[in-house]
Amino acid sequence: MINTKNRTIFSVVTAFALAMVLSACSRDEADPATASDDIEAPGTVAAGDVQSTADVATAEIQGDYMRGIVAEISDDRYEGRGPGTRGDEMARTYLAERLEAIGLEPGAANGSWEQPFDLVGINASQPETWTFDREGKSLTLKQWDQFIVGSGVQEERAEIADAELVFVGYGIQAPEYDWDDYKGVDLNGKILLMMNNDPDWDPDLFGGETRLWYGRWDYKYLSAASQGAAGAIIIHTSPSAGYPFQVVQTSWTGVQFELPAGDEPRSQISAWVTEDSARELVAMAGHDLDELREAAFNRDFEPVPLGITTSIGMDVNIERVQSANVLGLIPGSDPELSDEAVIYTAHHDHLGIGTPNDDGDVIYNGALDNASGVAQVMAIAKAIKALPVAPRRSVLVALVGAEEQGLLGSEYYAANPTFAPGKIAANLNYDGGNIWGHTHDVTFVGLGKSSIDQIVTLIAKEQGRVVKPDQFADKGYFYRSDQFSFAKIGVPAMYLDTGTDFVDRPPEWGRQQQEHFTEVNYHQPTDEYDPSWSFVGMVDDALLGYWTGLAIANADEVPTWNAGDEFEAARLAAIEALQD
Repeated sequence: MINTKNRTIFSVVTAFALAMVLSACSRDEADPATASDDIEAPGTVAAGDVQSTADVATAEIQGDYMRGIVAEISDDRYEGRGPGTRGDEMARTYLAERLEAIGLEPGAANGSWEQPFDLVGINASQPETWTFDREGKSLTLKQWDQFIVGSGVQEERAEIADAELVFVGYGIQAPEYDWDDYKGVDLNGKILLMMNNDPDWDPDLFGGETRLWYGRWDYKYLSAASQGAAGAIIIHTSPSAGYPFQVVQTSWTGVQFELPAGDEPRSQISAWVTEDSARELVAMAGHDLDELREAAFNRDFEPVPLGITTSIGMDVNIERVQSANVLGLIPGSDPELSDEAVIYTAHHDHLGIGTPNDDGDVIYNGALDNASGVAQVMAIAKAIKALPVAPRRSVLVALVGAEEQGLLGSEYYAANPTFAPGKIAANLNYDGGNIWGHTHDVTFVGLGKSSIDQIVTLIAKEQGRVVKPDQFADKGYFYRSDQFSFAKIGVPAMYLDTGTDFVDRPPEWGRQQQEHFTEVNYHQPTDEYDPSWSFVGMVDDALLGYWTGLAIANADEVPTWNAGDEFEAARLAAIEALQD
């Protein structure tokens, strides 16, 4: 059984001495799994302080505390915490009160707990059918069963007339991989039919099986708009999306929220179709879908006009609402470093009230996703605040909103940060929690990208656990949660997720539990709190994040992206901006 009392690390390496590990690791190019094994703790903290810090962790990070938060904000009274709703406001008020109760200070401007941001709600009246024509032949698809379509514009009408479909492979332009699916073809006014995911058969190409942002739906819609396309249709398959079509049905219907539009290019419509429907479409054009996909596996692929035209129009209800990020601050104790911060994030929102399931339930409670992540961050904050001396750097708790709408709350914070990006030492994100028990491992989404690797590996080892990279790498989780917003502005980031190797369980049991949740409960009304859930795994993962954050907050040096990482340039630019 895992020793959740932190084992020998806290008698050998104190919270403050452990902080020095980060500096040592940044100079050590050895393998992350072994780089820190021989580091000696500087004798700067008395033994009593060492034990005191460990005692605070085990006293404050408790399963019952987290259970209470999960049960509360996932209750039906909160109506699924949809952005801009009464339930959203209730959740924000509750969380601010809890942060205040544990002694944090308001972390937003003007002494406020909330950083408000405007949202534009777009609710398209999707047509019941969608007809495609070619040379006297027609194919009509049914909404919900075969397609889901939304407006790509923040206007009261979205419309396309007689636009041609063009198959564009993955719809990716990536100069660093010498990859361009568009080849300079004029696609203005076209509807682009594209595959999900990114090329995954070569470990040196797009990260191999690890899905990059290029494989995400948001990139694809943006990519189509940048080509002047009138619309984009993504072909859904469960393996390429990472979830079944039911997630598309429930997540892309009803009100869809966005930050207010700027001057960026936009397409009129953004849609999904099932694989079988796409197969019928391209067959009408005399093509085989598998052959088209095979052609798209090569760098020399060029767009394939299908000779199919279609028209579609939708009335769109536009509403403007406001949500907010809830920010709580623990000021740093070092006069020279307190203007820097470690930021813990978890999103407080979910999908609100939506389409009823087979049982007639319309409330998408979001208990695992993400009341559990909020609870872990709150427990960590409670423990850090209870320390006799605050960390050298400040610690900001950012419970962000509208994540389910496309990381909007964290995107807004990244564009309007309370600490300059170059002053944010790291982001530690929690999105979901382990409700099944102790594990021999922990998943670090983002392992291999930054110097945070070494410190997490050391602490997990002292927990008796092994750190593993994203164990569902094909789903692209690094680009699907709030740490991505921070990474884009250069902040080294990690996302701790549930392991799969469960104590006293068969080898495949943990993976089966998580896959079952994705298939049955993810973004469904059945993601509800269950009193039978175990919180011991959440305690383990929260302790890991607690000690990791303390180490970073107390280190002389801040984490860095590994050389050549996709976010390294943004970090260097953020640091240079401080000098300017």
